[in-house]
Amino acid sequence: KEKDIALDVVLKIGKILEQNKDITVIYTRKTDVFIELRERATIANKAKANLFISVHCNAAANKNAYGTETYTMGLHKTDGNLNVAKRENSVILQEKDYQKTYDGFDPNSPLAHIMMANYQSAFMASSVKFASKVEEQFSKTYQRKSFGVKQAGFLVIWRTAMPSVLVETGFLTNPEEENYLASEKGQNEVATAIATAFKAYKEEIEK
Repeated sequence: KEKDIALDVVLKIGKILEQNKDITVIYTRKTDVFIELRERATIANKAKANLFISVHCNAAANKNAYGTETYTMGLHKTDGNLNVAKRENSVILQEKDYQKTYDGFDPNSPLAHIMMANYQSAFMASSVKFASKVEEQFSKTYQRKSFGVKQAGFLVIWRTAMPSVLVETGFLTNPEEENYLASEKGQNEVATAIATAFKAYKEEIEK
């Protein structure tokens, strides 16, 4: 399940980064619990975080689809990007009073995703910079197929007050990639790629 793999990967990322004493890792969850999308942004905002990383696993009707892609907040350019956003945002249906909480947002409405596109514009350059480093690690270091950096409207990074990305680590609907993401080796590679990208990003912006 996506929730299990995402949690395992995040904990591995945190373990790597916490070896650096000048890096503080803040988790939205460390166990198998559901945290509402708005609450994830609130946790980051309250902590005055410098970067927000949301880790996910992808899915597609085409069982042969495989590879990674990292999203920043913005206007979806293709139906494929929109479909990913709609799928990731549909988790709000598990939340109580979601229409009131998200200003009447309908996860099935293309217009709703377009309306969110203006958010995060102040952090776009930094978000893209980090996202590019993540995809570069996936493709060059671990020879994963990378679809690159994309934009779409994601509720989970809608109201974050810092550079934010959503990483799709691979397709669980592809049996081969599912096995990779469920394996210790695969999870360690994904976690190391994201952690290495973060260290490079941090070093670059602190110059």
